Amino acid sequence: MSRWLNGRVLVLLASVLIVATACTAGTTTPSPSASSATSASAAPVAQRGEGGELKLLFTQGPTILNPHLAQGSKDHDASRPVLEPLAVMGPDGKPEARLAAEVPTRANGGVALDGTSVTWKLKQGVKWSDGTGFTADDVVFTYQLMANPAVAATTAQTVGNVASVTATDQYTIVVKYKQATADPYQWGIGSYGAILQKAQFKDFNGANIKDAPGNQRPIGTGPYKVKDFKPNDIVLYEINDQYRDKDKPYFKTVQIKTVNDSATAARGTCETGDADYGWSLQLPVDQLQTFLKTGKCNLLAIPGSSIEQINFQYTNPDPALGDKRAEPGQPHPFLIDLNVRKALAMTINRTLLAEQVWGNGITGSATCNVITQPPDITSQNTKNMDVCKYDPAAAAKLLDSAGWVKGSDGIRAKNGVKMSVVFQTTVSATRQIVQQVIKKDWEALGVKVELKAVPSGVFFSSDAANPDTWSKFWADVQEYGGGYSSPDPQVYLSTWTTSEIKTRADGWRGKNANRYSNPEYDALYGQLVKELDPAKRRDLVIKLNDHLVQNVVLVPLVANQRPISTRVTALKGPVENVWEGDLWNIADWRK
Repeated sequence: MSRWLNGRVLVLLASVLIVATACTAGTTTPSPSASSATSASAAPVAQRGEGGELKLLFTQGPTILNPHLAQGSKDHDASRPVLEPLAVMGPDGKPEARLAAEVPTRANGGVALDGTSVTWKLKQGVKWSDGTGFTADDVVFTYQLMANPAVAATTAQTVGNVASVTATDQYTIVVKYKQATADPYQWGIGSYGAILQKAQFKDFNGANIKDAPGNQRPIGTGPYKVKDFKPNDIVLYEINDQYRDKDKPYFKTVQIKTVNDSATAARGTCETGDADYGWSLQLPVDQLQTFLKTGKCNLLAIPGSSIEQINFQYTNPDPALGDKRAEPGQPHPFLIDLNVRKALAMTINRTLLAEQVWGNGITGSATCNVITQPPDITSQNTKNMDVCKYDPAAAAKLLDSAGWVKGSDGIRAKNGVKMSVVFQTTVSATRQIVQQVIKKDWEALGVKVELKAVPSGVFFSSDAANPDTWSKFWADVQEYGGGYSSPDPQVYLSTWTTSEIKTRADGWRGKNANRYSNPEYDALYGQLVKELDPAKRRDLVIKLNDHLVQNVVLVPLVANQRPISTRVTALKGPVENVWEGDLWNIADWRK
């Protein structure tokens, strides 16, 4: 917490113009902010494996280690010690090379001047953990797998504007975009760009991807390899002796243990010393501060792009519909009414929630925006929107005018349809408080509310057979945190496009779990994809944000700090990075 309070300002806050700057700068080394942050917290050079075991407590259980089938950050983070992308997005919002030999820019000739292609030169001599050589064939194969509709990859958003990925030689690949783009780094970055070994997955490039052994034990190029994996319980890693940096990693083994309880994770790092790192804590700020007062741990938290949000279901989740449950063509009986969604939004006191649960800025700040970073692409228009103001009286009047009136039981109804919702979220101290506060206000409005709490390992699972996953969304309302991993939010904004509605036929692997479909939004997004001018792109991002807010597709509650994790004071190396997962630089961690 001290890092945030002493004014350590996020350097990355430069708009979409960052991308253009990066393209012209020709920088191929890690950014100064990332380098200085790492070196300042890193211990002197030590021998590989000298550090013994690194213990991490996860508040959500990893269920799969193939990020291209993952449904939550827990799985993406758990894959990071093993699988690597071409580049990561650094803390300053600029890409840093990993499997790439350098970051392509316009200055070094890697980014085409017309914005239609990017040429990546790959590191030579890189080995997979089984000792075989990494080549361009692995990169091309990974793209083909992600783009294959039969695979239904959860990372397919990033290939939506990619026409092809081809190898010109063993260590060079060319990414061609369908349309010129202002963001050349849409594909191949971060865990969404993790490269899979072709030899391990070539026989599973289709609907049978779910049966691939590599989903549980991927062969990777990262600093570690999987020793044991029990989904939703424990992941054990050991050093990848093929890793290219002979001095890294410092820790001989890594253990991720699932505790499903933020207090247990915080206690393990801040009181008992049973663990080195507590991942993604969801604790009311007063409880978190109590743990920090021990002086045995530090808080990692900076302003992030993730927002805690309430999402509405646009289709009918009634189980009586059978195979048509929550499928397109089955409109929700009352949430399809904009007046209803507006009234529900106006009866959510986000300011109160931010103060009581998130400490009014310590772990999160009230917001009514979907896009919150960088600040100069954050809409100012939402401040004046009625749906962003807490006004229960106006909400009640709106429902009365729309014909949703209270019956003798106090529940509003119209044409025989009663307003009754199932409101689901993960098992979490903070989210259960949010549920209770919202339930009280909604029931005063005249809405019957049934609360449902699902274990995080289930909620964010990619198991198509499980009825309680967020992507299946077989409820009326759900709450979770979500955000984006690039200063240019184009890929993230595709979440609410019609093309991202993936239901039963696709194993519910699309990002548009709301099943929201609107021609106006699709058209705006189509303009964003084509637009190259930074100022016009900024305006389109704001219009898309405003559309989501004004149409109450979701209700932003709080702009979360990132990553909100605790580490023992002796652990050096973790660097807060709004654009990446917690373990993005685990090869540099020391004690």
